[in-house]
Amino acid sequence: MFKKFAVTASALALVAGVTLTSQATPAHAAKGWQVGVGVASGLAAGAILGSALSQPRYVAPPPAYYPAPPAYYPAPAPAPVIYRPAPWSPAWYNYCSRKYRSFNPNTGYFLSYSGQYRFCQ
Repeated sequence: MFKKFAVTASALALVAGVTLTSQATPAHAAKGWQVGVGVASGLAAGAILGSALSQPRYVAPPPAYYPAPPAYYPAPAPAPVIYRPAPWSPAWYNYCSRKYRSFNPNTGYFLSYSGQYRFCQ
């Protein structure tokens, strides 16, 4: 598209240069240098215009979208409170014997599903 336009523009500039220089008086019309100057100026104008139009154009990338940060950051949820009685207290004996059927009150250990003995906490 641009090359066609450049060729058309240079042809028009050539014709314009020839017609401008050929409008001289009849006494000077015989001098061929005026036609040469018109042709040269038309070619120069066409070359300048053609090179300007044939340059690659920079296309900016689309703007990136970054979501806005939240207005506030919510506070972390509080840690759950788990009640466990102190070891070797009467409440500890009741808690562990109710929770684990394999609880041994003499040692404080119970048999876990993995087959290991663990201390009741």
